Amino acid sequence: MPFKFKDAFDTTNAALAAEPDRAQATFTARSRLGDGVDSRVAVRQFDVAVDEPQALGGTDTAPNPVEYILAALGSCQEITYRLYADALGIPVNGVSVRLDGTVDLRGLFNVDKSVRPGFQNIVAEVTIDSPAPDRDLDRLKRIVDSHCPVLDILQNPTPVRLELRRAEAAVAAE
Repeated sequence: MPFKFKDAFDTTNAALAAEPDRAQATFTARSRLGDGVDSRVAVRQFDVAVDEPQALGGTDTAPNPVEYILAALGSCQEITYRLYADALGIPVNGVSVRLDGTVDLRGLFNVDKSVRPGFQNIVAEVTIDSPAPDRDLDRLKRIVDSHCPVLDILQNPTPVRLELRRAEAAVAAE
């Protein structure tokens, strides 16, 4: 029997409405730099590789951090489409997303202080396989775009606090 996303949506929605103080979820990732510019990231039980292309000093063994941002946005859109399509009773056979993000490397390499180091823009194309009428798909898109967590993270400032801590071995060496 296929998973009923509508049932999960309705159950979770009701539980969060009844107990909003239990709505906070914390997600954790731990990253460690390897040789060169490659990293290993632990997320729950998953080991995620990160590297840079050779042109940026890496060995090209894995996607780079900005590519993971694109992957996060695309997959979050797909998941949110599935969740809301099922919740709204809009039939969807499949969803895919193509994303292109442009980075001006002068920002990363401090060539031009007026250039940001992050994405200059992201363009995405969502392809949906659905027999639903255009008005339903337009409504679905509006709802998805207003509830997709990664899209929200990218479109709105998120408070970030980065602290520097010296490794214990380095402190003992001083």
